Amino acid sequence: MSESLNINESLLTCTELLTCHPTTANPAVQEITVRIGWGYDGALVLTYMLTGDCNRLRIPDVRPQAQIDGLWQHTCFEVFVAPKDSPAYWEFNFSPSSEWAVYQFRGYRDRAAVEEVAAPPMIAARTTAERLELNVRLFLPHVFTMPPLRLGLSTVVEDNHGRLSYWALRHPSGKPDFHHPDTFALEIVPPQKEITEKESQ
Repeated sequence: MSESLNINESLLTCTELLTCHPTTANPAVQEITVRIGWGYDGALVLTYMLTGDCNRLRIPDVRPQAQIDGLWQHTCFEVFVAPKDSPAYWEFNFSPSSEWAVYQFRGYRDRAAVEEVAAPPMIAARTTAERLELNVRLFLPHVFTMPPLRLGLSTVVEDNHGRLSYWALRHPSGKPDFHHPDTFALEIVPPQKEITEKESQ
């Protein structure tokens, strides 16, 4: 168990409820919510809160922080970020292990080489028998300095039998697909004025 990052040191924007894809129900999970905010240093701050029977879930142990592919094959928390009027987007994956991944796309599943990431995300997980909390501080690439932004928030949950359930703000028709444009269901604007005022104090 690692210490939580302090969400109170950020400007809270909203709290969103994720829903499970109807074909991948997991009775061990009661609810997943995500709190979204902005740090006074300009970082995107996310707190994923999974409530349920964590003893029935496969939750990776904490390991040294590293950039790792394939985290979505196990319990993993994700955010997809896109400029409002652009087909391009970035995908960020965060594991309770503290490992992470980033992918860049020119359009729907049209993968591109990742530009340099400003800094690795800060990840802290806290697990009890009834709750898994994952806190993230993420400095977005410079391409996202012009608001507003569209976010897709999602989670993959693995149970003790290796079955995966898929959670998102919104699901398209058909199979689970976090890359589908319909899943980018939240529009946010960084509170630039408030951040600037706080830094000048």
